[in-house]
Amino acid sequence: MKNLLQAGRVLAADLASTILFLVIYLSTDKLYLAVGFGMALGVAQIGWALHRRHPIGSLQLLSVVLILVSGTATLFTSDPTFVMLKPSVIYCIVGVVMLRRGWMNRYLPPRAAPVADVGNAFGYAWAGLMFGSAALNIGLALVLDAKSWAAVMSAWGIASKIVLFLVQYAAMTTIGKRRAAAGRTTGVAAT
Repeated sequence: MKNLLQAGRVLAADLASTILFLVIYLSTDKLYLAVGFGMALGVAQIGWALHRRHPIGSLQLLSVVLILVSGTATLFTSDPTFVMLKPSVIYCIVGVVMLRRGWMNRYLPPRAAPVADVGNAFGYAWAGLMFGSAALNIGLALVLDAKSWAAVMSAWGIASKIVLFLVQYAAMTTIGKRRAAAGRTTGVAAT
């Protein structure tokens, strides 16, 4: 349970800007305010990690850069269609980064080393989720109004990541236990 909570904390930190954006936008109906606070939180998270001399993962850094670039573009364009379609570009960029083997190692505790191959496979599943989310976003941006789109895509973004996270955790835990048991049964030292 401790490992689940630790990994969940990292995921929650990565989703914090999105959650803050959604809460502010849905409660105030003010896009610029929500974008501004989302951008500020992303920068604050990186600043805090740098201050504490914690390593910053490439995905975390990419996320903040994308928040700043897309947030700035949103503030300058004021075009609802642009605002709704730009997450597809972001999802695709993040998906491409997630195609890099081993990107997920930052999220795995040291005891997950025996199932690192499963982690790599889930890394590709995460990339697939990003590409699928990009396609879904395009479809919804073309048929929904801005507020409905923001609610649906934000809820999808949060829920789909939580579900995939829980599936991955359960699969890796189960496979890890089976491998450890098989190693004990055959006399091979489990790592």
